Amino acid sequence: MTSLTVRNISKSFGNYTALDNINIEAKSGEFLVLLGPSGCGKSTLLNMIAGLEKVPEGQVLIGDEVVNELDPKDRDIAMVFQSYALYPSMTVRQNMSFGMRVRKVPAAEQKVAIDRVSKILQLDQMLDRRPSQLSGGQRQRVAMGRALVRDPKIFLFDEPLSNLDAKLRVEMRTEIKKLHRKLGVTIVYVTHDQIEAMTLATKVVVMRQARIQQIGTPQEIYDRPENLYVAGFIGSPPMNLIPGILSETNGVVSVNLVSEGGTIAVPLGPVTAAQRPFIGKPIIFGARPETITEAGMLHEGAVPFEFEGKIEVVEPTGSDNLVIIQLGGREAIARLRPGAGVVGNKMLLSIDTKRALLFDPATEQRIG
Repeated sequence: MTSLTVRNISKSFGNYTALDNINIEAKSGEFLVLLGPSGCGKSTLLNMIAGLEKVPEGQVLIGDEVVNELDPKDRDIAMVFQSYALYPSMTVRQNMSFGMRVRKVPAAEQKVAIDRVSKILQLDQMLDRRPSQLSGGQRQRVAMGRALVRDPKIFLFDEPLSNLDAKLRVEMRTEIKKLHRKLGVTIVYVTHDQIEAMTLATKVVVMRQARIQQIGTPQEIYDRPENLYVAGFIGSPPMNLIPGILSETNGVVSVNLVSEGGTIAVPLGPVTAAQRPFIGKPIIFGARPETITEAGMLHEGAVPFEFEGKIEVVEPTGSDNLVIIQLGGREAIARLRPGAGVVGNKMLLSIDTKRALLFDPATEQRIG
């Protein structure tokens, strides 16, 4: 297993900045996901790691070796693309062994590698089929198998599931996760799908407009987003972000959320050093939908604040009901029990203030 380090990398195309001072470390055996919208620079970065793009500024290290000047074939990496890129006239066996044949690996070694990988990917009964005889998920497994037989130091995945339907994406996510657990290899995976990132990664790099917004475990990024962009990008539905005014009474800080029905003062506990400079000033109050639910239904350890909310929209999902309410003059999403909430009715709701977050509207950074 091998680590990957990206150090002070920047890249521009004319006046367009594709990457701006990127620093990332993937430890040996980590599953690192580069997450962000189209155009944020994640695929450019992956191509630079692979050697498909030049590195004009900064360094890429595989293990302890700087590989900036090495050709892709000399970096000992394997890449799985969005398109399967399989040869239609070749069988699964021939597609998987193609790279080894080019490198003149002995036939006996090829057979051992193909037998091992085809069992891992459950392709051993399909080795004599051609790509046209396979489903989309099976083709993607063949593409993965072609990379796996090389036994490289690092695997690079460039949005490998985006061509699959929703059901297959779920199945392939499971396959990739099992594969990582079984092999313990270092993987760098590019996606714009936050569900893929949250379910697959051991470490997520959230990118936006050529810059890194936050690096952390999926749970860290979900629970403690560094800024408004990450808070709104991660989570489905995303975090409720509501403007308010911070106030303090007898050492207790509250967020005052103003709406047509009056002001709701949500107490947050003793004022902290990070909060004190914002007393009397506008802030953004952040609460995940699952932290707003029916009164009395929050999990053990929550610090509830109860208020009355009018249900404007109900979206049943089967496992729960998502409802839209008015909070602080903005629409907010709450997560209720299946069947709970009637459009037009008011009901007593509760916010878990322990999990609420505050953001500075000027810098968009989290407060504290």
